Amino acid sequence: MRNTFVAALTELAERNPNLWLLCGDLGFSVLEHFASRIPERYVNVGVAEQNMAGVAAGIALSGKTVFIYSIGNFSTFRCLEQLRNDVCYHGADVKVVSVGAGFAYGSQGYTHHAIEDVAVMSALPGMEVFVPCDPHEVRTITTAIATSGRPSYLRLSRSGEPVLAGSEAWEPRTPRVLRQGRDVVILASGPIASACLEAAEVLASEMAVGVVSAACLKPLDEGFVRELAGEARAIVTVEEHIARGGLYAAVATCLAAARGRPPVFGLAIPEVAGKISTAGDRDALLARAGLSAAAIAQRIRNAIGGL
Repeated sequence: MRNTFVAALTELAERNPNLWLLCGDLGFSVLEHFASRIPERYVNVGVAEQNMAGVAAGIALSGKTVFIYSIGNFSTFRCLEQLRNDVCYHGADVKVVSVGAGFAYGSQGYTHHAIEDVAVMSALPGMEVFVPCDPHEVRTITTAIATSGRPSYLRLSRSGEPVLAGSEAWEPRTPRVLRQGRDVVILASGPIASACLEAAEVLASEMAVGVVSAACLKPLDEGFVRELAGEARAIVTVEEHIARGGLYAAVATCLAAARGRPPVFGLAIPEVAGKISTAGDRDALLARAGLSAAAIAQRIRNAIGGL
């Protein structure tokens, strides 16, 4: 994902002389592609994320488009006040890009687990929030936000994520269907969609399970969600994030007043210290959180069996 992002951004910057990239002393072996081609619009501000956000806002308010790039928690929580006051309240054209979202930096421990970032970024006024599931969505979203003229948050995993569907043109603020099915529809946020597709295959002989990538969480396409609710027996949201303030919260809020809606089940990282404060590789941590493909399939069985 991060390599696709940097490649797409470099291509855009070569055509757009107003596009800048700032980073907080990381991205080695990743950002060199941009830095070597466009050194005059690349700044490594060092381990100073608050300053990075303030500098980005200043450059943006001079008429530029600025991307800032850091590890999930560092580009969000560490500079939250500057993002709120300098970027969002001025409507500055700054794009916050986090790499290693969810449990992607699992072995580094909870200081590097970005599992509340979507909730925080969604609460900021005027901030769009994107959580792509594969490299194709990353490229499409990067291109879209580069010309949106408004603050945006782009949440990436790390590297090696597979392409989950075709490369046809797609509107990034509309959910993308990865697998057809209307007994149960899984709305997935981010690369956890891969495990959802595996779970859908496991359940194929028992029920028709559709999988949809909800890459844009804010603004959520509420019309799409309501249409889905009119056809599905149940909706299941799956996210590598806590349920509070994430995809489940957005979908449940959208459907709260809908008559005759199907039940909505939210599968997310539990807010239990023992589930989130340990270190390990991503797959092990997802399994511990009940978000492996096998666990997703079984939890859907349990939920549907209770209807």
